[in-house]
Amino acid sequence: MNTRMRRAAVAVIATSMAVSIAACGKAGDKSSDSSSSSSSSGGTNAKIGLLLPDSVTTRYEKFDKPYFEAKVKELCSGCTVEYNNANASAATQAQQVSSMITKGVKVIVISAQDSAAIKSSIQQAVDKGIKVVAYDRLAQGPVSAYVSFDNVQVGKLQGEALLTALGSKATTKSKVVMINGDDADPNAAQFKKGAHEALDGKVDIAYEQSGLWKDTVANQKVSAAITQLGAKNIAGVYAANDGMAGGIATALKGAGISGIPLTGQDAELAGIQRIVAGTQSSTVYKAFKPEAEAAATLAVDLAQGKSISSLATTTQTSGSGDKVPSQLLTPVSVTKANIKDTVIKDGLYTVAQICTADYAAACKTAGLS
Repeated sequence: MNTRMRRAAVAVIATSMAVSIAACGKAGDKSSDSSSSSSSSGGTNAKIGLLLPDSVTTRYEKFDKPYFEAKVKELCSGCTVEYNNANASAATQAQQVSSMITKGVKVIVISAQDSAAIKSSIQQAVDKGIKVVAYDRLAQGPVSAYVSFDNVQVGKLQGEALLTALGSKATTKSKVVMINGDDADPNAAQFKKGAHEALDGKVDIAYEQSGLWKDTVANQKVSAAITQLGAKNIAGVYAANDGMAGGIATALKGAGISGIPLTGQDAELAGIQRIVAGTQSSTVYKAFKPEAEAAATLAVDLAQGKSISSLATTTQTSGSGDKVPSQLLTPVSVTKANIKDTVIKDGLYTVAQICTADYAAACKTAGLS
């Protein structure tokens, strides 16, 4: 590495460390910035595969993919990213892994559509000498590294936000509906675990089902809950993500139910707008940029044969029993009170993007206009 390049790399590292340190303790900031890597510009001409699970969840195509690609290019100018989206099909994702093997990628970064079903595909990749990084969801099999958020904490934040929104109505007689994520996603089980830790013994979880991460399924499940429990008897709804919360909000409105807490997750624009409007009480912000950059940094270091021990500082055990070096970032609860200090401050959305004509009046009341 020549002197000019070495100075540039040091500058990047120093800046990233400073940002990370400054962010600690601030609700809207990311405490685990992944930029502090030993990777430098240039290096190998490796191909890195990025496999994301679906296009229904807006974050993957809009945020994760471009952030990941940009970070790879920053760390390794000669590296290229081969990208595919499974479109919610485990079979398609398995085929995509095979395609990545054929293309000769050095590393595959994968957010598994089905963490168990993808195990044999990951084994095939590893048998060919390819390193695999599990992204956002901990896939089964011989994975070299995992980057995500503390997902049990995500569930706890959701449950705690629901209790806070219930206020004095948070009693053991208050009936709460829980709509969890897809059982094929290991994150869903962790969100569920954390939410139960917050809610059990404090409210009556009177109805609990999986919404499969689909707004239409969540709508159907909540409609069934309303029929079973009665519209007047539901105190609040736990939704594991914002996509499902959208379907649930529609079902509640159709049943004439308003003013009850409804959780979410992912800080999707539509979820933030519902929070502003008062039809959703909270979401959980898992900052996409540091997560994508962490995955890119791990991928480049693995492609270049470098140690990842300074990045993956903890260990998680997958469903297949494999202990995987992991980097876990910190999630943040978002309510109407801290939208400015989280998603707006971090540049995820602008006030103009949130406060469209339909939300202008609500934004003014919330102090966002």
